[in-house]
Amino acid sequence: MIKRLKPISEFRQNALILMTGTAISQAIPVAITPILTRIYTPEDFGTFALYLSLLTIFSVFATARYEMAIILPAKDEDAFSLLLVSSFLSLIVGCMLFLLVFIYNTEITEILGNSSISFWLYLLPFSVVLSGLYNSLNAWHNRLKGYGHIAKVRIIQSGSVAGSNIFLSFILSGPIGLILGNFIGLLVSTFLFFLKIFRSPLKVKLSFEVIKQSIERYKKFPYFDLPASFLNISSHQSFHIFFNIFFGAVTSGYYFLVQRIFGLPIAVFSNSIQDVFKEKVSKVHNVNGNTREIFVRVLRKLILIAVLPALLLFVFSIDIIVFIFGADWVVAGKYLQILLPAFFLRFITFPLSYMMYIVEKQQVNLVAQALLFISIILIFIEGSVYGAEFTVKMISLVTSIFYLSYLYLSFSYTSVGKSDLKHYF
Repeated sequence: MIKRLKPISEFRQNALILMTGTAISQAIPVAITPILTRIYTPEDFGTFALYLSLLTIFSVFATARYEMAIILPAKDEDAFSLLLVSSFLSLIVGCMLFLLVFIYNTEITEILGNSSISFWLYLLPFSVVLSGLYNSLNAWHNRLKGYGHIAKVRIIQSGSVAGSNIFLSFILSGPIGLILGNFIGLLVSTFLFFLKIFRSPLKVKLSFEVIKQSIERYKKFPYFDLPASFLNISSHQSFHIFFNIFFGAVTSGYYFLVQRIFGLPIAVFSNSIQDVFKEKVSKVHNVNGNTREIFVRVLRKLILIAVLPALLLFVFSIDIIVFIFGADWVVAGKYLQILLPAFFLRFITFPLSYMMYIVEKQQVNLVAQALLFISIILIFIEGSVYGAEFTVKMISLVTSIFYLSYLYLSFSYTSVGKSDLKHYF
């Protein structure tokens, strides 16, 4: 009876807050997608997927990955200096990208093979700046355990995007509503993060020397994690680019729908769990604690959460897609069924992969991501001969092997300490 009355642990409470906010924020785009698929064509989704892929890839460079280090320093002064560095770098990268687009817009458009993307390339630098600021501020609020505010911002962002997608479709044709909706969501969420800092300022003493020391202390992030993250993001986002180039916008639209409805929510849920996991495991690691225990416990929970939904989706994926989106999207249902093993492994692996950052093994991550990126290129070269469905099957197989390998490596970096972690759960 006493155990039943025991208050919920800090880890579970924080994870519950983020996952609840994430669930609501992801339920919104999922709920309106059947409406959007009847408003926008597969070609519109394909163009939007191309734009979103470019945004995601260039956003990696925006902060040089210094935002990943904000959670790590023991002193708030060091963490806040990293926030300033990553924010400033976002502005610099945005300016450089705008200059590149302004000079080489025609050439870039020809390479991408989609003339309708030409105009939207000019919006891309502004979106990259907002994305960099958003990620940096999210990391800062995560450090301060502002999980409630993070969850609220994610919900508002998702609602802003959804509302803009539908509203703009009545006054503008083509993929405009999808692209502008994404920009509006970034703008609103970044503003809300800034507003929270202004309302609750943290008193820290900063100097150029502190900033310089922080840049030097965490230089492995731009040296190793930046290229590794670029390769990782490119490996996933290049799918939309390559599908567009090799198989056309319609096929790209099918693949994008699967990622939007299932891949993206899985990624966001995993990211939410990682936000809590990395804050907790960082503290345990800093006191030479038992990181293996916390790793195994989180792994078990992730498997229990994911295994039943994955099995049900595997059996009924095609029927679900056709019922919700119509018979025209049956190909997307087939793609979902093929990709489910990779989705499952990604869900349980991504949160725990932060162990590589804990032990500062960014160079290993770089090699792994390089191998994955090369594999993806080879898959599309071979797939251009055997067709789109063969390509999707190879993507599922290769990425599943990659996630299993990543899970093993992450586990191998854990340590057995003497601390008792029961109170964390």
